[in-house]
Amino acid sequence: MTVEKKLFHVIDDHLLHEKHPSAYLNEISVLPEFEKYPFNMLLDLKKTEQDPFHHPEGDVWNHTMLVIDEAAKRKMESVNPKVFMWAALLHDIGKPAATKLRRGKLTAYDHDKIGEKLSKKFLLAVDAPETFTEQVSALARFHMHILFVIKNMPYSDIKGLKNRTDLHEVALLGLCDRLGRTNSNLQKEEENIDLFLSKLTNKERI
Repeated sequence: MTVEKKLFHVIDDHLLHEKHPSAYLNEISVLPEFEKYPFNMLLDLKKTEQDPFHHPEGDVWNHTMLVIDEAAKRKMESVNPKVFMWAALLHDIGKPAATKLRRGKLTAYDHDKIGEKLSKKFLLAVDAPETFTEQVSALARFHMHILFVIKNMPYSDIKGLKNRTDLHEVALLGLCDRLGRTNSNLQKEEENIDLFLSKLTNKERI
């Protein structure tokens, strides 16, 4: 087994069994192994700043660590905790490539689409199963759709969302994504999730 595969399996174990998997991820992120492909894609998250208004927690790495800890609290609500936790870790892997300064503001347009491709590359590099890879990358692709749907934005692909994902998995990941910020409001975010689901399924709760 290669070093990369071993590290993947160790991370997998921590994601599935730790209450705060961010502690281990922060610990190993300074090791030489993390500088090698594909883990360097995660390391790039540390170099990617975000708009402080929306993300006062700082760079994409800090945000992702908060997200995986939120996801760890809720993983047993998922139909597939392994897919769910890896989607939480990789959901913003497209931001380093997408982030640009536009009119004085940091934006990351299409990071979800880029993230779908990069999450596939990441998982293929560690020989993850094809079905698992497709499920994780689909959640990365559609994790922004909660915002698109509740705000009636033109960027949504409802057909793709329904065909390729479980809406409740997207909702659960989206909740963790929104709570992975230092200025999050639980009640507001739960209401947004309810609205997302009610628009698409006429169900109220995840």
